[in-house]
Amino acid sequence: MPFLFCDTENACRYASRNDYSYWLSTETPMPMNMVSISGEMLKSYISRCSVCETTSNVIAIHSQRTLIPECPRGWESLWTGYSFIMQTGAGAEGSSQPLISPGSCLENFRQVPFIECHGRGTCNYYPDSYSYWLASLDPNNMFGKPIPQTVKKIISRCRVCRKPGHQG
Repeated sequence: MPFLFCDTENACRYASRNDYSYWLSTETPMPMNMVSISGEMLKSYISRCSVCETTSNVIAIHSQRTLIPECPRGWESLWTGYSFIMQTGAGAEGSSQPLISPGSCLENFRQVPFIECHGRGTCNYYPDSYSYWLASLDPNNMFGKPIPQTVKKIISRCRVCRKPGHQG
């Protein structure tokens, strides 16, 4: 587990046993036998990230349509993706971020874009893991009963934009 828990007696321990963590995953398929993943094998299942510094604001814009929205005038596009709201796992575990956050616009759509890991050092995709995506809306039928469609046709699209800063 990548975190510690501390008690009132100033003792801190690595999380273990019934502790859970959730990681943005890669597109690497699970082994055919669906056995839990551990050790060095985990590297190919857990996504990597980059932290970038900028001199200006970065925001996500969501269309609530299948059309990719444009950046506001004077802003530049960094990437486009699908509007991700939140994920849940075992029990009441889960996480989300504000829709204006760049983390709410995932470049690739996968029904469950995260992997669940346990304190004993194993990770897997579990049937009680759910991801929530912003739906695309038809303005002419917003309040009607939804019609089943291909998943990507009903997920809102998004764009992450940056307002160029002044170099001084």
